[in-house]
Amino acid sequence: MKKGFLLRSAIVASLGGLLFGFDTAVISGAEQTLQELFAATYESLAAAMGNVRFLSSPGFWHGCTTASALIGTILGAWLSSKPSDAFGRRKTLSLLAVLYFVSAVGSAFAWDWWSFVIARFIGGLAVGGSSVVGPIYIAEISPAKSRGRLVALLQFNIVFGILLAYLSNWIIGRLNLGNVEWRWMFGVEAVPAAAFFLLLIGNPLSPRWLMAEGRAEEARATMERLGAENVAQEMQEIKESIELAHHSIGEPFFRKIYLKPILLAFLIAAFNQLSGINALLYYSKRIFEMAGASADFARLQSVIVGATNLVFTMLAITIIDQFGRKKLMLIGSIGYIVSLGTVAWAFYTERGGAIVLASFLVFIASHAFGQGAVIWVFISEIFPTQVRAKGQALGSFTHWFMCALIAWTFPMFAEKTGAHIFAFYAGMMVLQLIWVLTMMPETKGVPLEQIQKKLGIE
Repeated sequence: MKKGFLLRSAIVASLGGLLFGFDTAVISGAEQTLQELFAATYESLAAAMGNVRFLSSPGFWHGCTTASALIGTILGAWLSSKPSDAFGRRKTLSLLAVLYFVSAVGSAFAWDWWSFVIARFIGGLAVGGSSVVGPIYIAEISPAKSRGRLVALLQFNIVFGILLAYLSNWIIGRLNLGNVEWRWMFGVEAVPAAAFFLLLIGNPLSPRWLMAEGRAEEARATMERLGAENVAQEMQEIKESIELAHHSIGEPFFRKIYLKPILLAFLIAAFNQLSGINALLYYSKRIFEMAGASADFARLQSVIVGATNLVFTMLAITIIDQFGRKKLMLIGSIGYIVSLGTVAWAFYTERGGAIVLASFLVFIASHAFGQGAVIWVFISEIFPTQVRAKGQALGSFTHWFMCALIAWTFPMFAEKTGAHIFAFYAGMMVLQLIWVLTMMPETKGVPLEQIQKKLGIE
């Protein structure tokens, strides 16, 4: 019964990931329509910039539309650690559910470019916050032996949300809804957002957050309810972790003592986006059309990509606590290099169609099995309790900053040639492989309070 409550709590918390994934991918089915709809606005903005490099390009402003949510994610990721520490992980997740709902309704009823961009920005705040608070919450309610699988539920829901977005876009696209088609694509997200808010009411507060707040008896009751095997020992380890070197939960973050986990979080998050994963997620339909597919078939290919992502994420989740984080990253890095190199070659030699689709399926499988399954688990593990929210925020901020940069610049580079940009992504993955081999530690099965000692935080 207690294990059932733990699993239920982790699943509900991970639903923020479903909204995260849906919100991230849904624009792929509408971005070309938005480009046509706001063409006059783009021309006006470009003209107002005169001859300023990049800013005078309509493609830059379309990239801005696509990246508007991502700008929100950067801010959401950076700011969410404060309410997470002040009010608790669960209450912050409830606030994020409200932001998801407002964004979905606002995007669907947007009356001009500015209102659409603002609504998408609000959704981005929720996505950025979810990438910080969701992994922290699940990591802090989970026992060490199953923490990897439970935190990885968030990644499962992210990719499930991506698949739902692609599938939803494809279905809506076949309903022939005309001028309101794109509004339905964004508006349907309001339903799971409302469900997420209501389901969170039954979740417990994080016991580690309760301990940090001095509410030891509530923490004890919560840990017993979650089925902790040795409550007294875990509480003592958490207490020692919080009191380590007389630290407090509000202590400065950028200090030499935390240099190792800071560098690890920054690098895994940066490499995650330098693979070009969100160029594929945001512009999948456009990329497949560049390779010669029709508009409807391009949407269907996006669904195939989403399904592949889901299958390999499920596989990774089942073995992450036995196989380890580092081995998954090694396999994923090799898959990245092979698939991205092949895509670049296909565009250089003007060979499209099946080669590009097959390569992207290998690419998305490599991402799902490696970086996608590992990133949020790894970042949630490597920081001690007193700065875990700040560390997760740093990793998420880096992730979303790089994501915004990739999404914003991809249309400009793709207009010239797709080959150069995919060759660049492949080169970045060679660097990731070197990083994994030389710097990345293994954290599977290690209690959170012992990982900090493993990283030299004494």
